[in-house]
Amino acid sequence: RVICVDEFGPLNLQPRPGRGWFPKGRPARLRATYTRTKGVRHMFAALDLATGQMFYRFRDRKRWPQFLDFCKQIRRRFPAGKLYLVCDNYGPHGKAEVTAWCAANGIELVYTPTNASWLNWIECEFTAVRYFTLDGSDYPSHAAQEAAIAGYLRWRNRHCHPKRHFAVNSKIRRPDYLPNVA
Repeated sequence: RVICVDEFGPLNLQPRPGRGWFPKGRPARLRATYTRTKGVRHMFAALDLATGQMFYRFRDRKRWPQFLDFCKQIRRRFPAGKLYLVCDNYGPHGKAEVTAWCAANGIELVYTPTNASWLNWIECEFTAVRYFTLDGSDYPSHAAQEAAIAGYLRWRNRHCHPKRHFAVNSKIRRPDYLPNVA
């Protein structure tokens, strides 16, 4: 089973500009954010390519213990069979404790090349999360922000499809393709 994994954030509480239908008249002003005392949150997310569903957890930090905990949650969700986790080259993904636990529990970490995070399919889903939940928003608390993201992801998981046919008819799928490297 192939699962794309990445972190989304930092999620801080600030007004975010966005597009939408607004009433005529004076535009609403964004509040000032000179002081931000409520900290940031991070979302760990996984995209199962077989079903198209996304799984997520919110954490205060995004270091290797939190990533290892997220890997353990993914393994509990899929207890049987080998798992391939596609992730970027962020330092905590390659930490010795993480790689040792993954190797002992039937998880293989597959890293995208440097500067090629677009190859991880979950990046496309993060764009939709940002568009549908964060653009044009000013959440009063992290709980409200997380509830909006969770609501969107529940809707998305009810309407998801398996992910197939990546880059159909793209020249990157041809074996003779060489990118222009200077």
